[in-house]
Amino acid sequence: MVLKNMVFVVLAILMVGSTYAQTVIGTWKMVDDKNGKERCVVKIYEKNDKVYGRIVELLDPEKQNAICSECDDYREGEKVEGMVVIENMEKQGDSYTGGKILNPDSGSLYRCKLWLDKNDTNKLYVRGYLAFFYRTQTWYRLN
Repeated sequence: MVLKNMVFVVLAILMVGSTYAQTVIGTWKMVDDKNGKERCVVKIYEKNDKVYGRIVELLDPEKQNAICSECDDYREGEKVEGMVVIENMEKQGDSYTGGKILNPDSGSLYRCKLWLDKNDTNKLYVRGYLAFFYRTQTWYRLN
């Protein structure tokens, strides 16, 4: 009986761990798709059945105290570190859509789509749309 319970507990832990690895929820390192430089760490979390992302660390020492001087919404003048840059994303099949992503460098807001790489759930694709144009970055899960 004790062995049976231990097996059940181990299987439950493994299932929870694999479920966690298959979600966008977690901490991600953002790498610039243009120059390959590591820019920041973003924590993606769920709140009221929607997904949000907050910059928790800027990796460029020269930008540690950067503020969003180009923002023209409620984030104007806020420090970039600690700022919510992904808002109101909703799960739609294998991806998250319906929300916005902010580029704090330009203050621009874009429609957003998030989805995990099918072969590597430690890779997150983050796409920002402006009309028919889009740009996709690959972010990497931090453990």
